Amino acid sequence: MLHTLYIQDYALIRQLEICFEQGFSVITGETGAGKSVMLGALGLLLGQRADTKAIRTGASKCVIEAHFLLEDNLLQPFFEENELDFETECILRREVYASGKSRAFINDTPVQLSQMKELGEQLIDIHSQHQNLLLGKEDFQLGVLDIVAGNGALLNTYRQDFRRWKQRKQELQDLLVQIAQDKADEDYVQFQYNQLEEAALQEGEQEELEQEAEMLNHAEEIKSGLYRAGQILSSEDGGLLAELRDSKSALQSILSVYPAASELFDRLESSYIELEDIAQELERQADLAEFDPQRLDAVNDRLNLIYSLQQKHHVQTVEALLQIQADFAARLKLLNHSEEDVEQLTKECDSMYRNLIKQAGQLTENRNKASKQIEKQMVEMLIPQGMPNVRFQVEIGQKKELSETGADAVNFRFSANKNGALQPISQVASGGEIARVMLSVKALISGAVALPTIIFDEIDTGVSGNIADRMALIMQDMGAKGRQVISITHLPQIAARGAVHYKVYKQDTETETISHITRLSKEERVEEIAHMLSGATLTTEALNNARALLAENNIEN
Repeated sequence: MLHTLYIQDYALIRQLEICFEQGFSVITGETGAGKSVMLGALGLLLGQRADTKAIRTGASKCVIEAHFLLEDNLLQPFFEENELDFETECILRREVYASGKSRAFINDTPVQLSQMKELGEQLIDIHSQHQNLLLGKEDFQLGVLDIVAGNGALLNTYRQDFRRWKQRKQELQDLLVQIAQDKADEDYVQFQYNQLEEAALQEGEQEELEQEAEMLNHAEEIKSGLYRAGQILSSEDGGLLAELRDSKSALQSILSVYPAASELFDRLESSYIELEDIAQELERQADLAEFDPQRLDAVNDRLNLIYSLQQKHHVQTVEALLQIQADFAARLKLLNHSEEDVEQLTKECDSMYRNLIKQAGQLTENRNKASKQIEKQMVEMLIPQGMPNVRFQVEIGQKKELSETGADAVNFRFSANKNGALQPISQVASGGEIARVMLSVKALISGAVALPTIIFDEIDTGVSGNIADRMALIMQDMGAKGRQVISITHLPQIAARGAVHYKVYKQDTETETISHITRLSKEERVEEIAHMLSGATLTTEALNNARALLAENNIEN
């Protein structure tokens, strides 16, 4: 339940902290006093968009913080999935800065706004007037039916299986489209593959061929350079090797009398052997470096083939051509195995669909049972609310095809008048009737599932007198069954039913107007309800009526 709400520098609120109680509470106050401001602040904890205009004038940021008491471990999976510490007192805090920046915290840990929204919606249910429009929407009606039917786990499993089936079905469709396209292009694909296969391309060959072509085109220049280098080394007339031989002989002649020359002789001998080997290699390569026009033609032809294939397929390397060849091979293989693949995928889709039909049938069965319960309980709750001739029907029809919610189309049909035809509720119910029906729906589902703190924002619009009292009884009963119900109201009949009464009011200072909220004592409640009965001027009769209302409801505080 919502235990404490703290608001700082939000709209007309400078600083506000209020504690709430379990059961049924009411909030009253004049129009414009700031009740909607409080709801706007709570909305920020539900992930609503932050508007910097809501920051109090002169403040750098606003802070909204709510403390919730978690009486069970139903929400523990959320904390585990989001790697947050689970505490029996959960704190949501939202900070909005004048710069436009916004920060969200759960138990003082920074979180994404989507995470706060997911948790906040499981803690607070704010029912405002515009939510009454949901009553005419099929997805809302179906949601109510599933809550009462207890379809949560089954529906979750069905939805997961439905999405997998849709994905598999799309894979089959994509395969069929690809096969049809490939069959249309089969001759083209086969021709392109054959051309690349016949080319017998090898990784790295382009670089080798380009280097060989370069050498063949400069064969005479290469041969001349090699020959000249060899002559410098091995010419008998002044060649470097001849000079080295003479140098070796000169050292060798003094070895017997000058042993220190031995090391120099060995080094000279080693150099001579290396240079002699180089001279022989130069001679060998010079003999090989012959211009071969036929080989050059063959190399150029091969390169021209590679270049033309690259240009045709808009790539730059042989490796890319080999990948294209592999892709063509895969497409041809797909054609060869297409019938088997289609058959396998079709079997999988059919099996998954049969399972979905079975699950959808169970959902329908549960919904049909729950519909009778809803019809009975809605009539029982609406008759005391001034609708003695009310009829309520949950119409369940079959959709043309399965959807994420099963095979059922749901329509709430309603008539408040004797002998009136049952029609879709959004078409026949007045504003006051819609409010009473919606309240009854909330009461109904609160008995079927652990709803969070429920805040009704002027759900009593369009009703008065005894009907308002009956609506208050429903909210009071919801609070008595362990729910925390808070009603923002303008009606004294409802205000008098609250176990706790809060008042929102404005106060003017020299520089600004500030909103406050306070918990009323018994005498303060008497005055507040008397004002609601008679207006600004308190009369003895209004005060007596207020005391009577409170006494009738056994209100002690």
